[in-house]
Amino acid sequence: MNSMFRFWIPKTSISMQLRMLSTQTRQALEQAVKEDPIVLFMKGTPTRPMCGFSLKAIQILSLENVASDKLVTYNVLSNDELREGIKEFSDWPTIPQLYINGEFVGGSDILASMHKSGELHKILKEINALAPEQPKDSEEETTKKD
Repeated sequence: MNSMFRFWIPKTSISMQLRMLSTQTRQALEQAVKEDPIVLFMKGTPTRPMCGFSLKAIQILSLENVASDKLVTYNVLSNDELREGIKEFSDWPTIPQLYINGEFVGGSDILASMHKSGELHKILKEINALAPEQPKDSEEETTKKD
């Protein structure tokens, strides 16, 4: 059902519109958040975030060393129904939105808090979502020889 409902508030004469999330959109969002271990709905793309909060979320996931094959992102600016639908789906009014194993985690401020406390790293490690650590070159190999 993809219809609009209009409610009137008599005292202020302000109309508010509430849109019911269509069954098709809800099913698509449910599938999207469950299909991959980490799903980020953001404004823009990881290489070109279109807002500071989306940039912050991408930076945090990068600092956590999330494996690229475990993360899927959706640019909500590419589709109005996606942008509004994900807000209704999660009952969270802002973008970005992060899902881990199908569960809504939060936006960039919550991610920052979880990153700072170590909780995010612990969760990502538990679900094997971290990229393998690259061996660091030994000091001898990185020192220029005369």
